Amino acid sequence: MKKTMLLAAVIACGSMFASAQLREAGDTLQLQEVEVLATRASSNTPVAFTNVSKEQIATLNHGIDLPYLLSLTPGVLTTSDAGAGVGYTSMRVRGTDATRINVTMNDIPVNDSESHSVFWVNTPDIASSLRDVQVQRGVGTSTNGSGAFGASVNMRSQAPSLVPYAEVSGSYGSFNTNKETIKLGTGRLGDHWMIDARLSHISSDGYRDRASSALFSYFAQVGYYADRTSLKFITFGGKEDTYHAWDGISRDDLVNNRKYNPNGEIKHDDEVTGFYDDQKDIYKQFNYQLVFDHSFNNQWKLRAALHYTDGYGYYQEYKNSRTLTEYSLEPFMVDGMKIKKSNLVRKKILDSGFGGGVFSVHYTGNRLASVLGGGFNKYSNNHHGQVIWVENYLGSLAPDHEYYRNKGKKTEFNIYWKNNYLIWRGLSAYLDLQYRHINYTIKGVNDKWDWTANPEHMQTLDVDETFNFFNPKVGLNWQIDTKNRIYASFAVAQKEPTRNNYNDGPLTVHPKAEKLLDWEAGYEFKIRRFSAGINLYYMKYKDQLVLNGKLNEIGELMAENVPDSYRCGIEIMAGAKFTNWLRWDVNATLSRNIIKNYVGYVSDYDDHWNDMWTQTAIEKGNTTIAFSPSAIINSVLQFNFKGFEAQFQSQYVSRQYLDNFESKEDSLDPYFISNLELAYSFKLPHVKRVTAGVTIYNLFNKKYETNGYSQTAAVYAGGDKSNTPTLASDPRFYPMAGTNVLAHLTFSF
Repeated sequence: MKKTMLLAAVIACGSMFASAQLREAGDTLQLQEVEVLATRASSNTPVAFTNVSKEQIATLNHGIDLPYLLSLTPGVLTTSDAGAGVGYTSMRVRGTDATRINVTMNDIPVNDSESHSVFWVNTPDIASSLRDVQVQRGVGTSTNGSGAFGASVNMRSQAPSLVPYAEVSGSYGSFNTNKETIKLGTGRLGDHWMIDARLSHISSDGYRDRASSALFSYFAQVGYYADRTSLKFITFGGKEDTYHAWDGISRDDLVNNRKYNPNGEIKHDDEVTGFYDDQKDIYKQFNYQLVFDHSFNNQWKLRAALHYTDGYGYYQEYKNSRTLTEYSLEPFMVDGMKIKKSNLVRKKILDSGFGGGVFSVHYTGNRLASVLGGGFNKYSNNHHGQVIWVENYLGSLAPDHEYYRNKGKKTEFNIYWKNNYLIWRGLSAYLDLQYRHINYTIKGVNDKWDWTANPEHMQTLDVDETFNFFNPKVGLNWQIDTKNRIYASFAVAQKEPTRNNYNDGPLTVHPKAEKLLDWEAGYEFKIRRFSAGINLYYMKYKDQLVLNGKLNEIGELMAENVPDSYRCGIEIMAGAKFTNWLRWDVNATLSRNIIKNYVGYVSDYDDHWNDMWTQTAIEKGNTTIAFSPSAIINSVLQFNFKGFEAQFQSQYVSRQYLDNFESKEDSLDPYFISNLELAYSFKLPHVKRVTAGVTIYNLFNKKYETNGYSQTAAVYAGGDKSNTPTLASDPRFYPMAGTNVLAHLTFSF
């Protein structure tokens, strides 16, 4: 750390000197902006979206992950396994989870091709290298990568600076959470070249026991810039070392042992005797992008980009009383007794590569704005597992004993054509057509033992699926005058199943693709000191994949397609700037999220918890979709005066059900939390700006949970299956931290 801070000081001094020299030379060269993003919505696009600027991100970016920096935009919810916003975090938009949110960086896909999720822990502090972020709700505009099945997050990497700069920042607070970041830029070199770089370190003990994270990341870009052309090589990535906090805790633990983390438990005779030190997830990910932008004239622009993402990692897990044959291990004899189960440590390893290219051609005329774009991507991921230790094992255990290996491959091609045509006096029509082709294969041995086979063996995976999707979008936008705008749109999205939908589902029946029909309409009003907007949406799903309690052949939970479900709601936004130093922004999402004629399944247990793979179907009728609150309300009150800045942020979230049975016992209680951000900026000799501040999270020490899972079962009185069963609930929860503090200090040169 001392070497890092010394390096930062040297960089800062050098950048100060170079900056002064450039200013003395009176160099005010301005390069023409040639960068265009094909996946962005604009003010005349009839979709619901929110832009989050670099300044808005920087105000909150002191250590917590990017989902938390977007948490006050309409309809966004965040979760944190460790309870403090560092490590494994995720987000939902309008109730849709991470597997249904498309994420791009500079128009390049970021989602993992198999899980369809973005693991923000693999690119820590990416927020420090962003120019801005756009969150589109609903289907949005056509994009590259996985299907936008409820939202898309479009990130743009930081813009180059004409003048040299350096920035050193640090944070420290509760749970030993700390963040150190060094940023620098060369400014213009030789009239055309610019280089930017960032190094970051984030670590935290986490709110929950042993929920620690050690995160390292970098960002670098080298760019050539001319009047109408730019070529940038961008690379970013990092390494994460995170202790598991993947399992939730019971209601009793929420009251009596709220910080408890069951991951890594070592048990003997059903008693916890300790915790495994290396119950960790370790992963490295490196992203490379080569982005070319060219402006032929005022009407025609071109973007083309090549990309590659290299990922490698593993996690180790202590498993208690595991059946040895499930891991291709032979039982062993002790004192004449055959030992079929033992404690062991398993290691699951991933080695992935994702590469391809994207392009877009932009035309802007007097009445027509048109974009033709698309991309081609290939992905492969080697999955394999090892048993690295077995307690008291007397058999033959090879070093790194391998018990499964399979490989997933995906090839994807998409092309889209977007058009916005001005019909008459601010009234424009929007047409967006996309074709997407996907081929996905999984070949090899699964990580699950097939008890139904004869003879028994590890499951064999043989998936070869092809999908062809046509996703049209149409709409009207009317900019009535400078103050008033109305719009309406209809869009179709389709999405292939995830890897888990295949390898956790029945081996002989594959899931179907999902389809979404999205109707949206909105109105916006803007004047100098006040703005307001309202957006109505109706999202109708066909064959949405949900966890319905049903088990596969070996008794594990799986997702099934439900024929008919929908989300409908209203989003309300308003902002008022009362004075030059006081502003108040609020937004609210009120919704209904329903599965029609839902049939769920519960496992049947007698008084002795036997018969656990027998299933009972429960016809629930119309029911609320899990993790879909009916109300999300956000408020941000901002105060800025002579270098002092304060933000008072509040969020209310109504009840969320952990499954689709709509039971209060299996739900997250409503919560209302507030954060307070305080900062003061000033100048020092030879320092452009110093900012010191503190953020108080969960200001009023609310005990709340943002995630969990149900374990509902059917219980028969006296074990008699002729009796009507009752539902027994034993849910698990992920508690969030109480009041906690993070102080920060930044020097800008």
